[in-house]
Amino acid sequence: MSFSDIFKKSFLEGYISTEISPKTIAVTLAITALFALYLFFVYRVFSRKTFYNKNFNMAIALIALITAAIIMTIQSSIVVSLGMVGALSIVRFRTAIKDPMDLVFLFWSISIGIICGAGLAGIALVASAITTIMLIVFEMLPIAKSPMLLVLNAKDTALENKVEEVLKSTKTSYKVKSRTFEPDRLDMIVEVRTSEEAKLVSEISKIEGITRCSLVAHDGEVTL
Repeated sequence: MSFSDIFKKSFLEGYISTEISPKTIAVTLAITALFALYLFFVYRVFSRKTFYNKNFNMAIALIALITAAIIMTIQSSIVVSLGMVGALSIVRFRTAIKDPMDLVFLFWSISIGIICGAGLAGIALVASAITTIMLIVFEMLPIAKSPMLLVLNAKDTALENKVEEVLKSTKTSYKVKSRTFEPDRLDMIVEVRTSEEAKLVSEISKIEGITRCSLVAHDGEVTL
């Protein structure tokens, strides 16, 4: 047999479909479904402090199943895999991911589908366990405290100096975010960091001319 015959034989063998038994398909999709349910539960728990999106949670769970099915299909035939790559290359996803953690869960879901579809469920189990542990550790780690917003309404524009005196006397770290001046009216928003919220609001409320004082917590970006 010449080299040309060997090359043609090996080339043609690459196009021969590999049969995947129905049992293998069912077991693979069942394992992937278990991981998808686990991912659904984890996302629901860790998104409790933000706006929970049930549709997105359902999507990341189903993406794992769809990805596993695609990987099994690609493994069965090189012809199908090339056609599927061409078909998927024209798909464009334009949904903006606003929360970086949503992107983490999205890649986690795709990874589970790829790994389970390749028949390596053990790797998916270990990776999911380590990822969950890291999420718990980062959630409990006290990196920084989120600042609060002090919203003030005053009758006199000259009261800003008195407000700053109170902030300094209570050893509050602050930064003025907004000032609105009107005739006989002052509106301020101040970003503050303090461990004595009640005392700060009480002291500022005692200033004559302050018509409203409120301290608002927010879950914005935390900077050191």
